[in-house]
Amino acid sequence: MAEEQPVASTSASAAEKEPVVILVIGMAGSGKTTLMQRLNSYLHSKDKPPYILNLDPAVSHMPYAANIDIRDTVDYKEVMKQYNLGPNGGIMTALNLFTTKFDQVLGFVEKRAQAVDYVLVDTPGQIEIFTWSASGAIITDAIASSLPTCVAYVIDTPRTSSPATFMSNMLILYKTRLPFILVFNKIDVEPHDFAIDWMKDFEAFQAALEERGRDENGESYMNSLMGSMCLVLEEFYNNLRAVGVSAMTGEGMKDFFNAVEECRQEYLKDYRPELERLKAEKEEKAEAAKAAHMERLMRDMGIDSEAARKANPFGPHARNDREDAYLDHHGDSEDEAIEQQREMEEEADAVPEVSQADLPPLEYGGREADVPFPAPR
Repeated sequence: MAEEQPVASTSASAAEKEPVVILVIGMAGSGKTTLMQRLNSYLHSKDKPPYILNLDPAVSHMPYAANIDIRDTVDYKEVMKQYNLGPNGGIMTALNLFTTKFDQVLGFVEKRAQAVDYVLVDTPGQIEIFTWSASGAIITDAIASSLPTCVAYVIDTPRTSSPATFMSNMLILYKTRLPFILVFNKIDVEPHDFAIDWMKDFEAFQAALEERGRDENGESYMNSLMGSMCLVLEEFYNNLRAVGVSAMTGEGMKDFFNAVEECRQEYLKDYRPELERLKAEKEEKAEAAKAAHMERLMRDMGIDSEAARKANPFGPHARNDREDAYLDHHGDSEDEAIEQQREMEEEADAVPEVSQADLPPLEYGGREADVPFPAPR
């Protein structure tokens, strides 16, 4: 059967839009790497090769070529040896080290943004290392702040047939605020219809709990907990995008990219405005904190100066109001100075004018001024 065209828009503006970053996460053994290979081959067949990042430092073999590979930067085994760590600790430390240079990685991705439609990011198999660590949060936030981003959470469908396992997988979704796609993989082994029913129908999930979850003492604590959590998160599940795919056969690729396009629209409509609002709020708080700090600093400097003046009235901190008592200061304000100037002008006008004829002749050494003074000998 011929494969269908991807859902990405083919309009004239599609070439100018930003690429969509797809973060592929999931439990170990859910088929993330195989799905990455299928997505890569599918996009290549449509002449839309993606830009691929591999963030799993412990993977021994990748069935696709990555543009940026964490293994080229960090040696996972050497990290374990130097820091005396186990496998999980080595993966987390390697990811932490790689995160310190992730601004450069993001720069490479942004340079290729106009040339690609999709950026695929493969994550470590131990999901908690990426979803519950600081480095995973930093990488996710850095990517989401630059480009439209969605999270594709891959679930092993046959293993999720248990209601408790299903709920454990669903709880991970509640953590992220990014647009989300629930990808039920391996539908060639077992269809995912039961999971869709559980997500949309609370009573169907309760019935599955009652059927499979009773022990010899009746309803178990886990069943009661799962039922309560499902009831609380029912509205959350109803808004999820869920698709079924097969990484082996390629089934469901069209539905997957349909969901990716919906995530892109949701990102532009909801996530990015909220991100810009949070950035503006953060900048306002920073400015307010800066102003408060300056005000406190100026107040502290005023208190220190006053204390210094009290301790040493004649020191360098003494104010100019303790001035020389022998100096006559006229007016402390501009208005007083103007008034004094006006009074001085009035006094000058009151003095009678005297002509040259009224003055007595000047004499120098007993001689009149018009008589030449003798030259020095």
